[in-house]
This record gives sequence, C-alpha cells and structure tokens, in this order.
Amino acid sequence: QMFSVHRRRREIVCTDRLQQNKDTVFFRDGVRRIDFILSYLDDKDGEKKQERRREFEANLKKAGLELETEDKSDSDDLKTYFLKIHAPWEVLATYADVLKIKVPFKESDIPHGQDVPLEWLSRPFRLPEKVMRPQPDYFTSPFDKDKIDFFLIKNQDTFFPPSTRNRIVYYILSRCPYHKEDRKETDKKGIKRLLNNGTYTSAFPLHDCRYWERNTNEQCESERYHLYKNWARFLCFYKEQPLNLIRKYYGEKIGIYFAWLGFYTEMLFFAAVMGVICFTYGVLSYDDNLTSKEICDPSIGGRTVMCPLCDKKCSYWKLNSTCLSSWQSHLFDNEGTVFFAMFMGIWVTLFLEFWKRRQAQLEYEWDLVDFEEEQQQLQIRPEFETKCTDQRLNRITQEMEPYLPLPKKCGRFCLSGVTVLFWMLLIVACITGVIVYRLAVYAAFASIMKDSPTKKIHLVGSLITPQLATSVTASFINFVIIMILNFFYERVAIWITDMEIPKTHLEYENKLTMKMFLFQFVNYYSSCFYVAFFKGKFVGYPGNYTYMFGKYSRLRNEECDPGGCLIELTTQLVIVMTGKQVCGNIQEALLPLLRNWWCSRKARKDQYSRWEQDHDLQNFSQLGLFYEYLEMVIQFGFITLFVASFPLAPLLALCNNILEVRVDAWKFTTQFRRPVAAKAHNIGAWQEILNVVAILSVVTNAFIMAFTSDMIPRLVYLYAYHPGSEATMSGYINNSLSVYDISQIPLLSTPICCLRYRDYRYPPGHQRQYSHTMQFWHILAAKLAFIIIMEHVVFVVKFFVAWLIPDVPSEVKARIKRERYLIQEYLHNYEVEKLKIQLSQSFIIEPKPEVCTATDKHDVLSECL
Repeated sequence: QMFSVHRRRREIVCTDRLQQNKDTVFFRDGVRRIDFILSYLDDKDGEKKQERRREFEANLKKAGLELETEDKSDSDDLKTYFLKIHAPWEVLATYADVLKIKVPFKESDIPHGQDVPLEWLSRPFRLPEKVMRPQPDYFTSPFDKDKIDFFLIKNQDTFFPPSTRNRIVYYILSRCPYHKEDRKETDKKGIKRLLNNGTYTSAFPLHDCRYWERNTNEQCESERYHLYKNWARFLCFYKEQPLNLIRKYYGEKIGIYFAWLGFYTEMLFFAAVMGVICFTYGVLSYDDNLTSKEICDPSIGGRTVMCPLCDKKCSYWKLNSTCLSSWQSHLFDNEGTVFFAMFMGIWVTLFLEFWKRRQAQLEYEWDLVDFEEEQQQLQIRPEFETKCTDQRLNRITQEMEPYLPLPKKCGRFCLSGVTVLFWMLLIVACITGVIVYRLAVYAAFASIMKDSPTKKIHLVGSLITPQLATSVTASFINFVIIMILNFFYERVAIWITDMEIPKTHLEYENKLTMKMFLFQFVNYYSSCFYVAFFKGKFVGYPGNYTYMFGKYSRLRNEECDPGGCLIELTTQLVIVMTGKQVCGNIQEALLPLLRNWWCSRKARKDQYSRWEQDHDLQNFSQLGLFYEYLEMVIQFGFITLFVASFPLAPLLALCNNILEVRVDAWKFTTQFRRPVAAKAHNIGAWQEILNVVAILSVVTNAFIMAFTSDMIPRLVYLYAYHPGSEATMSGYINNSLSVYDISQIPLLSTPICCLRYRDYRYPPGHQRQYSHTMQFWHILAAKLAFIIIMEHVVFVVKFFVAWLIPDVPSEVKARIKRERYLIQEYLHNYEVEKLKIQLSQSFIIEPKPEVCTATDKHDVLSECL
C-alpha cells in the first residue's frame, strides 16, 4: 500500500513536470529554441493541402531550418497540429549576412550624456535602469560571415536576440517555394499564400513567457513579463515608456510608433494647458459679454422679432430665444481664441521639429542611421516577385530582376485613381444627404418647438433651439455614416493597393497610407468644413432667399444663429471627435477584455502549452500599426484644423492619449500574438501628412476666426461704427440686424410691420434697399486683412522656428561621427592583425619564397590603406 502511494505521487510529479515543460519556448530536447510556429488542421478533403505542406516543409529543411511537429492529440481541441521551427547558427549567420543585420563587436565607451539638473524631480516618473536599458550599448557593424571572430560572440545560441531570429525565419518563410523541383511554378511561393489558401491556419513567433509571471527557464529573459509589469498596466500611466525594451522585444518599427505616440502625448500637455487658459478666460469674461446681455434682455431681444427660418412651417421668433446659445458661444468665441489659434500654429511647428530631433536620437541609439540605403532592396515583397513575370537588368547590381512594365503600371494606376475618386464622391454625396436632412428636418423641429408652451416639452423647447436640435441629430447621423463608410473603404483601399503591386513593403505602406488618409480626411472633416465655411454664407435675404437645388426644391439654405455658427462647429467637432475616440476605446479595450476574461478562465482550467496559448491570441496583421497611426493622425487633424472653435480639444486628446498608450501597450502585451520584428527608422509617410496638416491648419483657423467667428464684425463695430464717444459693444445687436418690410408680401396680413434678419443691408425705402451696406464691405475687407496678417505672422514664425531648430541635435551628429571613426579604426586594426597572422603563418610554412610574397602582400596592404 505504501509502495502504491509512493508510485502514485511520482506519477503526479512527473505529470506536473511534463505539463510545466509544455509551457516552454524550446524543442523537446530543451536546447533548440522555437523561432516560429505554424499551425494547421487535418482536413478530411485536404490532399492538396497535405501535398503543399510536404513540399513546403521539405524545402524549409533544404534551407537549413529544423522542424518538430506536435500531434493534434496533444492539442486542447484535438484538431490542430503545431509545426515548430528552429533556425540553427549556420542559417542565422548566412541570412544575417544577406540582410546586413548590425551586430555588436565592442562595448561602447561613449558616455550617455551629462547629468540633468534637478534630476530628482523626475525620479517618480522613471523606471528601473535594467528596464530602461535592458542591454549595454555597443559599437555595431553589419554582420559578415567571413569575419565571425571580429564580433562579440560569447554564445552562438544567444548572440542573435529572439526578435532578430524570428525576422530571419520569416524572411525565409516568405520566400520558400512549395512546388516540386521538376515544376517551375513561380507563383507557388511564400507562407502568405499558404495562409490565404488555408494550407496553414496561422504563423507566428512565440512570446517568451506568460505576461503575468516569469518564465521558470533561466535562459528566457521574461521580457514580456517586464513589459506588462512596467508598461502595460494603467497604474503606470505617469511613468516613462521602456522604449529600449519595446524595441528589443517587438522590433524598431513598433518601438518608433510608441516613441512617437509618447512624444505626441507629452507635447499635447502644453496645448491642453493653453486651451484651458483660453476657456477659463471665456468663463471669467462671461458677465462682461454685452452682446449676449442684449440678446437676453426682454426690452431688446424680447422685442426683436426675427424672420422665419424656413418658408412654410416656421413662424416668427423672438431674438431672446437664442439667449442660451449666445452665452455658450461666448465661451469659445472671444478674444482669447485668436491668441490660442496663433499659439496652436506655432505649437504644431515645435511638435514636428522637436520630433525630428527625437527621431534622429532614436536612429542613432537603435543603429538605424544608414538603414534606408541598406534595406530598401531587401524589402522587396514576395507578391511583387511572384506577379511580375517580366525581367530586366538592374544597372547597379547587373542582375536580372522582376519589374512591372509601364503600360501595365499606368493601367493599374488609372483604375486605382478612378476607384478612389468614386469613393470620395460617394462621401460627398452622403454629406450632401446629411445637409438635405438638416434643411428638411429643421422645419419639423421648428414647428414642434414654436408651440412648446402649450405642450409637455416646454422645458426642452426652452433650452434647445431648432438650430441646435438639427445640428446635434445631423452630427450623430453623420458620425454613423462615417463609421459605415470606414468599414467598406478599408477593404477597398487594401484591394486597390494590392492591385497596384508595389515593389517594396515601404512603398506598399506609403501608398495605402495616402489612400486611407485621403479618404478619412474627406470622411471625417467634410461635415466640419461645411459648418465652418459654407453654412450661413449663401442665404440671401427675405424675398430673395437662396435654395439648395433651386427654388422649386423648397430647401432653403441654412442660416446661422445671431450668435454665429461657431457654436454649431463646436458641437459638430465634439460629437465626431469624442464619438470616434469612445468607439475606438470600446473596440480596443472593452471587447478584448471580455475575450481575455473568457480565455483566462479557460487557461486556469487547462494548462496550455506555450504555442497553444499564443495561438488563441489575436493575430497582429502587417497593417496593425497602420490603423494605430491613422487613429492618432485623424485626432491630430481635429485638434489643429478646427481648434479655434473648441480650445478644449487638446485636453480631450490628452486624456484619450494617456489611456491610448496603456491600452495599446496592454493589447500588444496580452492580446496579440508576438509580431514579426521589423525595422523602420521613422514614421514613414505619416511625417509628410503631419506637415501638410500643420500648414493647412494655419489657413483653416484663420478662416474660422474671420468668417465663422463673430470677432471681426464686433471689432469693426467697436472701433468704427459705435455711435458714442466711448468704444463699447452696446447697440451691436441692433447694428448687426437688417430690417425687412413685411407689408411687401401682399397675401400676408399681420400686425407686425417689419422683421429683422442677420445681415448688413440697406432698409426698405432706401434707394439701394436690400443691397449690402458699406459696413458689410468694411467687415469683408477686415476679414481678408486679418487672414493675410494672421497667416503671414504664423508662417513667418513657423519657418523661423523650423530654421532655428536643427533636425539632428549637434550632440547626436558628433556621436555619429565619433562612432563611425572608431568603427573604421577597429576594422582597420582587425584587418591588420588578421594580415599579420596570415603573414606569420606563411613564413613558417614556406620560409624561402616568403620574402617576395611578404613584400607583395605588404605592397597590397599599403595600397589598400
């Protein structure tokens, strides 16, 4: 009985150890590291797939990779096979030479920099040094298989980090054919095609451990655990990001994204502070707003009867019914808004220029200074090599390479352009439909709210004007249309870009980026452009109104409130911007949380192997970062293009981004499979897009302040048309409203003799009745002058700041020159020592003829030097 108990305990211990060993990143021998995982299902009718897998795996073995299969009986669902791939040293060394991967050859002796004064103030925001700098700095050089003894190779198994290993393996997988040797089917190549046709269900590198606990194997660094502990938790929102560890684990491309996102969030803090100050000024000057007081005054606004805002269902209305909206408009439409708009124009320049400096520093620290020249040709897409059957001689390499003939390229480009134009016109048509909705529904709201004292909606009717109700509902409808169009166009943009067959991955991403941003620009900003620059500008006057589709359509163009259209632009901006951020955060955080809760319950119930745990995670596609950038750049457009209408936009963006950094970190660490490491030395085409948006923002804000805001008409009245000796705003409302004689409508009998409307026109009875007054032209001239002055001032400051701040810090330039000098010196010394050894060996082997040979070799050496 004691023996049986002891035996049972041993079986339990062995079973536990076996179960623990499955949570590993090594082959069954515990020595060879798993660099990549392929999974597939054993289909009943999958003979073709089995044949493809056999040929593909045979070719992988010929390429030098080592494979190990986990049977479906060992998987949790009893259906999935897992193919584990290991790249031995010879394969890694060969492809590191091909890809020109930079590796260390000497520890750097250049100091990190001088001590920062008052460094103790930043200690609460800092992370431990081992997390911020997971490895020492080295002098690096492109790997050369013939100079292995030149590099710091202490252990061949750990010399290449896991991110480099999975990058090399993926390079092989993406180019390995799966056809037989006797068949030359060039299109049957690459893991991507095998994933698309269902031969394999997934392909991914492994995480090194579970995110909530360290790996028990000492050979694993448990970097995922450190990232989750110090970066992905929301409680670390005030801490700096471990960019070096992110780069080491995920690669430079993802590291650059988080560096840019963190820097953008830091710079938003200054814009948010100035926006709060501007808004606070509007609140504090609330009681000094004479314009709103006159509108709300029963003796002024209460006696001012306004023209109906639509033709049939709308009745006359009193000016003081817009009392609340005029007070709200003053919060954003005041003197401080001009200063804030000019500040944001300069802030954008400072942000872009300081980011260039930060980017240059990261390029140096991450060995990306010469990346573009070396890697451009190595990033040729397998799809380009497969689909382009024509060959031509490369003038540089003197080798035959695939290319796309000009006629085919032009045809594809024309089809792409027509498709993009069609979808942009579709967006414009949808926006036009929303405008028609605004015109048609406004009359319905007006008919409901004009009788509000006799109905139960009196409270709502007294707080919400027909203009506000129409604007809010139209904004929500527009937001829904935006999200629906996004869903379709994302797929269309990818299809168009695939059809163009870009040559390199960089070219593919840049083309897709331009298409998607062009679409998103029209999709998200068109409604704001309409409210800012078109609504209320082409109205006409009583008796001669302007209609959208002609007079017979009866859709009269919208008018602005007497307080201006700025409050409606603010409403549109808040709904679209906030709605997009809320929906994005729900999609990114809440849904994965529910999925994570279910998977964590399942993981506690059954102990998964490392590859099964990662297989259950979401796949991180090649365009994963693209959508992250797109979300932030659209937000950047909101806080720059229309910031004059809503100074609190940077504050909302700051709060969102503080959450966004940690949500993205949490997703990468806990929800996504480990991405294949990729290199990038900048943010790509997004840099040029940000520059264009920055320049356009100066123009849009100048036009908003001139034509959407009421600031210029108020200033013209204050300094040129005020009747009294003292310059005050009293009487401005009466001055800004024109008079219409209602008796000119013969079929209408009413005790009211005349009505008021918002414009600057001569009164009835004047020899130029209902034509624009001289004050109108003075205001127009002042608006144009303001636009020219503001644009020139901001642009001059922008270009001066851009010229004043160098793109690359002088310290980084000096470090780059110093490092290049030292690398050349070490390489020279290495070559000389190697030559000395060769010479000494040749003297020993052949002493007599060596004099001549040695002389010849010294001559060659001196000639090379």
